[in-house]
Order: sequence, then C-alpha cells, then structure tokens
Amino acid sequence: MDVGLFGQYVANGLMLGVIYAMVAVGFTLFFGVLDVIKFSHGDVLTAGAFAGLATYGGLQALGFASPAVQLLIMLLVAVAAMAFLGALIAKYLVLPLRTAPPLNTLLLTLMLGAALRECVRLFYPQGANPKPFPRLLPQDAVALGSFMLRLDNALLLLGGLAAIAAVHFVITRTKLGLAIRAVAQDAETARIMGIDFERVVLLTFALGSGLAALAGIMNGLYYSEINFSIGLLLGVIGFSAAVVGGLGNIYGAILGGFLFAGLQTAGAVLLPALLPQLPSAYKDVFAFAAVIAFMAWRPTGLIAEKTAERV
Repeated sequence: MDVGLFGQYVANGLMLGVIYAMVAVGFTLFFGVLDVIKFSHGDVLTAGAFAGLATYGGLQALGFASPAVQLLIMLLVAVAAMAFLGALIAKYLVLPLRTAPPLNTLLLTLMLGAALRECVRLFYPQGANPKPFPRLLPQDAVALGSFMLRLDNALLLLGGLAAIAAVHFVITRTKLGLAIRAVAQDAETARIMGIDFERVVLLTFALGSGLAALAGIMNGLYYSEINFSIGLLLGVIGFSAAVVGGLGNIYGAILGGFLFAGLQTAGAVLLPALLPQLPSAYKDVFAFAAVIAFMAWRPTGLIAEKTAERV
C-alpha cells in the first residue's frame, strides 16, 4: 500500500477514535455514578451539533465574520446548553427513577432520545434534510512526503485529545472528581461522609453531556455536514466502545473508542482487498462483528471495572 494512503487511513482512524472516545467517556461517567445506561446520549450529541449550527446562523446575522470567534462562541453555547440539558435530564427524569427497575430508566432514555431527535427534525428549519456545517478551521495542508496532513483534522484531533485530557484531570485531580469517584465507588458511604449526592450526579451528567456537544460539533467540522440522525450511530458506537473498554472505566472508554475506530479503518482497507465484491461501506458491519466476537470472548471488556464487596 502507498505510504501516503496508509498515513491517511491512520489519520482518519485517530480522528474518528477521539470522537468515539468522547462519546464513550460520557456513557462511562453516567454508569459510574448511577449505574444507568443513558441511551439518549447520542441524541444529546445531535442537539449539541444543531445548537452550534443555530448559533452560527445567529452570529452571521449579527455580522460576526471572524471564524475563530464564531467557532469559540458556537462551542461555548452548545456545550453550555447541553450541559444544562444533561443536568435537567438527571434531576427530573433519571434521579426520580433511581429506585425503579433499571429497565424503566433504559426505556425512558430511549424515548427521550427519540423525542429529542424528532424535535430537531420537526422544529429546526428543514430539519429532515442534511445540513452543511461551516468550515471554520484552516483548510491548508502540509505535505509530509506523500502524505498530506490537513490542518483542520490535526486541530480537531488535538482539540479532542485536549478535551479528554481535561475530563481526566477533573476526574483525577479535583475535589469534584474525588466526589464523583467516591459516589461511583459507594454512594451511601459518600453521603455519610458529607458529599452532596444529587449535586455530584447533576454535575456528572452536565460534564458528560457537554462533552457530547463538543463531539457533535467536531463531527460536523470533520464531515462538513450534520443531520438529525447522526446521534443514532454515534450513540451506538460510543456505547459499544464503552462496553468493549470496560463500562465504568474511563481509560477503557478511551481505549474502546480508538479500538472501534481502528476496526472501522481496518474494515475499510481489508474488505475491498480480500473481498472485492464488498465495498468499504461495509466497514461498520466488520467493526460490529469484531466487537460481538470480542465480547463473547471477554464479556468484562478490556479493562474490567474494579469492584469492592463488603463482608
């Protein structure tokens, strides 16, 4: 294979991996503090991407012409709005069902996701059609031998890695992170020790949802297009990555995101080479089949969640 083409596949895999890892980290945060699977997470990502696009339209109408300013304001508005939405979901929908059977929460978040998706489709102007996403990053490219490194992709990759590193810093180096880890380890003991359980849960859901909004905008910048159903596939992939990595483990979620992207990239390369009748569009089938086989072999994921049992 041509070295430049191979480098392009690697760059694409890294870019997809960082987006998947961001979504997977959100699933892991929610599961860690409440042992719930929030299946509306992908649709929150969609809402965040459309919130960013709507903000861009407003900035254009107000005469803001600087791409850097436009992108910064889009990010701030989308992340803040989805963080607030995540906190509302936790307070009024998830926490009240904490003592209910897990199936109730699963069903509720599935329905909420469908409602969010349909609201975007119905109430956003021509929301049923794909929307072009503005190109706000430099479109230049740097030649590295036969490989052309696009600056926008490099900036997106660095930005995604910085966001994941920031979340990791919050979880491991701050008082909020200590409280989140304490609640995830033993919620009742954390309450006894004076930790405000509800506040921690709301902030955790806000953090995960804000990260999803950032992933949605990055996805729009990468593909230069968004549609009301992008959260369906990204949500399933993010959840799969979290499970493969070890649900409840942030390192496993990150690893699972990059692993899934690697499987997709491998499928895009290998399928046309080994089976010419199968185009690279079957890469998702290849990746999910590999995940199914892996989970049958290792149900606990790559990094099993550590649990403590009192005796």
